[in-house]
Amino acid sequence: MIIGNVIGNVWATRKDEKLNGLKFLVIKPINYTSNNDASVFVAVDSVGAGIGETVLVVKGSSARVSLSEETIPVDATIVGIIDTVDIDESIIE
Repeated sequence: MIIGNVIGNVWATRKDEKLNGLKFLVIKPINYTSNNDASVFVAVDSVGAGIGETVLVVKGSSARVSLSEETIPVDATIVGIIDTVDIDESIIE
């Protein structure tokens, strides 16, 4: 799973029919252990997230299963909106 911030929307009027009705959001992963920026990616929203929210994202086959449709062409799905993240910095090297 990946923790990330929603930084934008994606609008696609022409797409695979299986993607109709899905909301696409741009996610910037959060790396709590370093300052390296990870690449942004697009995820399907299954929980009603919005720009500025911190979210929990699954990728790969889990992304399709969470949508209850294993044949849908999706590789990232937002499955939770995070309220808080607590990190014990003494454990991070």
